[in-house]
Amino acid sequence: MVRIGIVTVSDRASRGEYADESGPAIAAWLARAVTSPYETLVRVVPDGVASVGDTLVALADEDGCDLVLTTGGTGPSPRDLTPEAMAAVVEKELPGFGELMRRISLEKVPTAILSRQTAGIRGSTLIVNLPGKPGSIRVCLDAVFPAVPYCLDLIGAGRIETDPSVCAAFRPA
Repeated sequence: MVRIGIVTVSDRASRGEYADESGPAIAAWLARAVTSPYETLVRVVPDGVASVGDTLVALADEDGCDLVLTTGGTGPSPRDLTPEAMAAVVEKELPGFGELMRRISLEKVPTAILSRQTAGIRGSTLIVNLPGKPGSIRVCLDAVFPAVPYCLDLIGAGRIETDPSVCAAFRPA
């Protein structure tokens, strides 16, 4: 069974000052799009290179996640350090994910140019940094997820199948 980590990066949510809406937005999108069996491992962590990096390493190396989706910590403010944490723990960066997420988001809001979403690979785990707002998460997953199943195939991760009416995964013939 495929394991998918969902990591919400937020100082306030990790302290319980407000309910996390971003992690559940990812889970809801996955529930609609993914048809193969999967298990989610959900984490809510404070902003910071160490807190995020340690969580990503644990999900990839100890928990055996095939895919990790993070939300939050990708803006320009001083505490937004998710891309730095990810860069410190991945073996390969996949900048095309971030390029596409920014391009598609710019069609909605001009401030998308401030976003620093990206993706990378650690072992046989694909890690994708998503924005923090639920609506933006949906837009970005709609854009990049068609490439995720094939990427997982290429890195030796678990196989994911999708509902083509929600997300038409692309695998070359």
